[in-house]
Amino acid sequence: MKIGLKRLPNGQGLALPHYATEGAAGLDLLAAIEGEIELLPGKRAAIPCGIAIELPPGAEAQVRPRSGLALNHGVTVLNAPGTIDSDYRGEIKAILINHGDAAFRIARGAKIAQMVIARHEHAQIVESDSLSNSARGAGGFGSTGMTVKTQ
Repeated sequence: MKIGLKRLPNGQGLALPHYATEGAAGLDLLAAIEGEIELLPGKRAAIPCGIAIELPPGAEAQVRPRSGLALNHGVTVLNAPGTIDSDYRGEIKAILINHGDAAFRIARGAKIAQMVIARHEHAQIVESDSLSNSARGAGGFGSTGMTVKTQ
């Protein structure tokens, strides 16, 4: 799948989104900021990535957290995954929140999130007075238990 990408003025001089390894599912997104931003514990910020993209119909981009930032610093993407629709042409930003105990510094060019490209379907909604039965039924929110039964 080909995706159009426009580098914005604040993204000049930064690497384009890229897969860090051959098997990576997500493209690294970088902070397209001037200087540094200090993200205090409990605070959130929309960090610009310096790019806009054009996805084909039937595709979305998902902005997701980086596991190292989450584990080591408590910094994650607040609305994970953040969905970028195929008709959006504005700047991609990562909404980060600091759940950690210490301030987290974000420098220009830092890897702040990852972007996964995925296909999706448009559903046709059909209203009905009833739904088919299933083994699970209406059970949710922990209804399947916390342990796995062994055979």
